[in-house]
Amino acid sequence: MVSGEAEQYDVVVLGGGPTGENLADRTRAAGLSTVLVESQLIGGECSYWACMPSKALLRPAHALAHARALPGAREAVTGELDAAAVLARRDEFTWHWHDDSQVTWLRDTGIDLVRGHGRLAGERRVEVETPEGVRVLTARHAVAVCTGSRAALPPVPGLAEAHPWTSRDATSSAKVPGRLTVVGGGVVAVEMATAWRALGSRVTLLVRGGKLLERMEPFAGELVADGLRAAGVDVRLGAEVVRLARQGGEVTLTLADGSSVAADEVLYATGRVPRTDDIGLASVGLEPGRWLPVDDSCLVEGVPGGWLYAAGDVNHRALLTHQGKYQARITGAAIAARAAGEPLDTARWGAHAASADTAGAPQVVFTEPEAAAVGLSLAEAERAGLRVRAVDYELGHVAGASLYVDDYRGRARMVVDLDRGVLVGATFVGPGVAELLHSATVAVVGEVPVARLWHAVPAYPTVSEVWLRLLETLRDGVD
Repeated sequence: MVSGEAEQYDVVVLGGGPTGENLADRTRAAGLSTVLVESQLIGGECSYWACMPSKALLRPAHALAHARALPGAREAVTGELDAAAVLARRDEFTWHWHDDSQVTWLRDTGIDLVRGHGRLAGERRVEVETPEGVRVLTARHAVAVCTGSRAALPPVPGLAEAHPWTSRDATSSAKVPGRLTVVGGGVVAVEMATAWRALGSRVTLLVRGGKLLERMEPFAGELVADGLRAAGVDVRLGAEVVRLARQGGEVTLTLADGSSVAADEVLYATGRVPRTDDIGLASVGLEPGRWLPVDDSCLVEGVPGGWLYAAGDVNHRALLTHQGKYQARITGAAIAARAAGEPLDTARWGAHAASADTAGAPQVVFTEPEAAAVGLSLAEAERAGLRVRAVDYELGHVAGASLYVDDYRGRARMVVDLDRGVLVGATFVGPGVAELLHSATVAVVGEVPVARLWHAVPAYPTVSEVWLRLLETLRDGVD
């Protein structure tokens, strides 16, 4: 039952995660009245079940591993991680799964909040199911879908009855399982295998394919697999789960080769699907449950009138929190420009084009060692038809790396477009390489000529001196 008359705003935002918050912030800052609709916690997946809690779980493991790799510090380290203390700190970073501070920020920013499940109900119209009844919101200029994604669960016999963990369970569990089996070979799988092994679980990682982190350079997955094994994770490549069965507190996973694995908990980290199955897409001629195709300003394609946008995971351009926030800034600017009747700059790297999604999206995998990449891998650049050269260097040969930890093992690669003389991609794998990534991102996005990079002098002795070594290798024509 619809309660009351329609409430009109300039912009209606569906979804209160980082993308929705940032988009609403941009449109409100542009002087447009904005309302945000969310049925769960304001702050979304990243704040409570993904980025923040997962990195809070991982950081103590990194600190301990690095201390143990240094004489003097090694002798000062006694015992194992205090799991209870790590989990308590994780809980602090999630505000104990309360969103009071986020709601306060919305109010202080001038963004209205409607708590409830929102669905499109025709052009520029959203119906929100709230405990008090259905509220109708209409938009003068735009509706933005920022509903994100959720874990995908494959149709494996016995999976539902086994009550598997998804990424949400893995980052929010209140106790350490004795035996944890992780199914998958992507970012969530390797990060959670790292975290829970460090906290005391006996972890088995089952990967259907032949390598980890398939979207990164091959050496990234190889070095991460070596690190997991060194930490005590049982990494099994080419292991396909065909059946699960739970009896009491134990889950048995049967593999295609006839072998089996027993676990107390099973984490399925096998991909994501969009949260678009129940948001009223059919009312505007779109198929429910699908990713939403958009142009570079994040305007949804196939919807007449130029009023429906989709930013963040839901458009499948780059499933990364920071890219969703980036898209939100671009989308907010595009909505504001169109509302003011101003022309849009949608050229490559223009103010209203999310060009970095395809050319300069950075990603860090917080394993031990870390893996960090931006732009195109060698294989992606070659598939794009570019004439490129990959230049590699062993990070352990850099003076700063050898000081960072003993027996530093890692690798760096830059992918150079030979015709334009610029970087189109870079990958680093090794302890602490996450902090190297932004310099690479600036070089890729800024299309800095390689000749100019010679003048960007790295401080000595730091790990970033690898940039000089890469340039020397490119100049000398050796790998």
